[in-house]
Amino acid sequence: MKKPRGAAPSLRRAPTTHPMTAAEFQTICGVPGDALGQFQAYLEELEKWQRRINLVGAASLKDPWRRHFLDSAQLMPLLPPAAKMVCDLGSGAGFPGLVLAILGRGGGREFHLVESSERKCAFLRETNRITGAGAIIHHRRVEKLSEISADLITARALAPLEKLLQYAIPILAKHGQCLFLKGKGWREELTAAEKNWIIKESHIPSISDP
Repeated sequence: MKKPRGAAPSLRRAPTTHPMTAAEFQTICGVPGDALGQFQAYLEELEKWQRRINLVGAASLKDPWRRHFLDSAQLMPLLPPAAKMVCDLGSGAGFPGLVLAILGRGGGREFHLVESSERKCAFLRETNRITGAGAIIHHRRVEKLSEISADLITARALAPLEKLLQYAIPILAKHGQCLFLKGKGWREELTAAEKNWIIKESHIPSISDP
């Protein structure tokens, strides 16, 4: 995970002995009661649409509050205060972009979600409407997105770091930064990307899965 300089995580690591509950997610992330209702509506939509289209891995829905909502929400304390336009690449089921949009409502930021799949965009639009997240949905391939100049770019489970940088740089504002959620192979991806890119990076262990 790429960390903006000067930012520090303020969330504590979640216990892993049982599937996380909505109340535990709320406590760990400091989510207000009204926002928790929006997340519960989000999960209901996710489970309903999952029966028709493949949005997330089926096994992950046994522990969605940890695997998807907490995994996404842990980025919120890392958003630089000056980042007014956040762009999430390959949003899919809205992780992390739609989660951040719900948490960031009323904060003066724009959250742009970019997704090439028409059916996934339909899910994003409906869930965005139901939750009142206020995100801007782009049914586009990332390579075709030229009108955005984002202060912060996020991505989760989209592509290796080398490819993510190719996607991000054309739409990243000067002095912009990236927050990329990565799995166990992050070191290998970083090594491969550094053959072609000069990268100022920081690694922050995940609070949802060590």
